[in-house]
Amino acid sequence: MTGAIVKNEADAAVVSDLSGGILTITLNRPDASNAIRPDDRNALIALFLDADTDPDVRVVVLRANGRHFCAGADVVSLADGRAKRVKRVTGPMHTIMTGAQKLISSVLDCGKPVIAVVQGAAAGIGAHLAYAADLVVATDSAYFAESFVKRGLVVDGGGAYLLPRRIGMQKAKEMVFFGEKLTAAEAMNLGLVNKVVPAADLDAAVADFADRLAVAPTSAIALTKRLFNDSPDADRSASFVAEAMAQEIQSYAHDSKEGVTAFVQKRPAEYVGW
Repeated sequence: MTGAIVKNEADAAVVSDLSGGILTITLNRPDASNAIRPDDRNALIALFLDADTDPDVRVVVLRANGRHFCAGADVVSLADGRAKRVKRVTGPMHTIMTGAQKLISSVLDCGKPVIAVVQGAAAGIGAHLAYAADLVVATDSAYFAESFVKRGLVVDGGGAYLLPRRIGMQKAKEMVFFGEKLTAAEAMNLGLVNKVVPAADLDAAVADFADRLAVAPTSAIALTKRLFNDSPDADRSASFVAEAMAQEIQSYAHDSKEGVTAFVQKRPAEYVGW
């Protein structure tokens, strides 16, 4: 990793490791249920932006230490910021747009497939990180929650954009209005989660996805990810044009030629990611 501003000491709030094309980003505040502070958020953004352009990264795994994936934004930091608002030059709108929304955008716009690994609570911005990921593997004890209204707040961090698109408008409203927990099994039924496994099987399930993506045609996946993420907001004509353009762009890639050649020669393809 060349540009990410992240310290990898054991006590750092966000740590990362790159091995075999798999960038593992770990939230590391287990005593605080991995609640995200502004500095943690900025570290995550830096990592995802760097992963997007780093050819050595083929897949990103976002996971957490401790009982919970992420309890959301750090409420203590939030309260402190509100108390000091009179001294601030910018208001909440600017803070959210350049903070929580930028974090979710960095996941959605990352050209590498992102796997979220959820155990325990994924609440608020923590849940939105999972919604923004391309694949989600969860333990059978995991749950998702939208706690904003319970605290007198409006959903932010891309939640109003992501949730209706993931589970439909009516269910999204129910989940947000009442702030009730959505179990891993319910999330699986709604399509929010790809796999639900016992805690003992979590690492194996994640490795299955990550190892396969680490040797996949990364640039083809990047273009496909963008097509899929853009499709809910595009009409058929625009979607078809974007699809054709993406196919032409990919046709010049090494992996496109390798894939076709391997098929003709009846051998396994050896993709390099570009």
